[in-house]
Amino acid sequence: MTLFPMMFTDFKRESLIGKAVEKKILEINVFNIRDYTLQRSNSVDDEVYGGGNGMLMMAQPIYDCYRAIMNGRTGIKTYYLSPKGKTFNQEMAIEMSNETEINFLCGHYEGVDERALTLINAEEVSIGDYVLTGGELPCMVIIDAVARFVKGVLSNEESTNEESFRNNLLEYPQYTRPYEYEGLKVPDILLSGDHKKVEEWRLNKSIELTKRNRPDLYKKYLNEDV
Repeated sequence: MTLFPMMFTDFKRESLIGKAVEKKILEINVFNIRDYTLQRSNSVDDEVYGGGNGMLMMAQPIYDCYRAIMNGRTGIKTYYLSPKGKTFNQEMAIEMSNETEINFLCGHYEGVDERALTLINAEEVSIGDYVLTGGELPCMVIIDAVARFVKGVLSNEESTNEESFRNNLLEYPQYTRPYEYEGLKVPDILLSGDHKKVEEWRLNKSIELTKRNRPDLYKKYLNEDV
């Protein structure tokens, strides 16, 4: 649910998402909230009660859009992209990937009338501690992250098991050909053929990177390791 459906046009047809949509592994339906407004001016926003800067999206177009989507159905989760929400992470991506259908509400302006969120029973979710002009980009980020855990989207199903945030560790450095580029060489251990030593090197690098770049994750890793 969005005021800017065209933002999703290329997103739906490019890269892995586009391939998954083409193969009918994923289905992404975009609904223009403006199509459901009852205002003669075709507006979807109004001034904030109590004063304040900016305009607020009205409850009516959002709720009518939602009801048209649901068509009497129940049990489908709805997420509102908001900086006030719970911070999205890998665990949430995995959880969402187990759902057969999800609704996303993309806000704009100064946000949405709280009554809309109550009526559609929306759970607020954020992609980070910063404010964007709308929820469209966060929505795409979440869809992309979730889609990777849907069977058939990735060609290599094992790739999600060896990436950042698994076991609260960031992913280790990786290299490909040529062996030397601009004076920088691939670590010899990766060419040794000793799989046990390679795995040890990768684990140590993951721990080193996590400790340096994400001390918060490193603390979680230490607690899990106890």
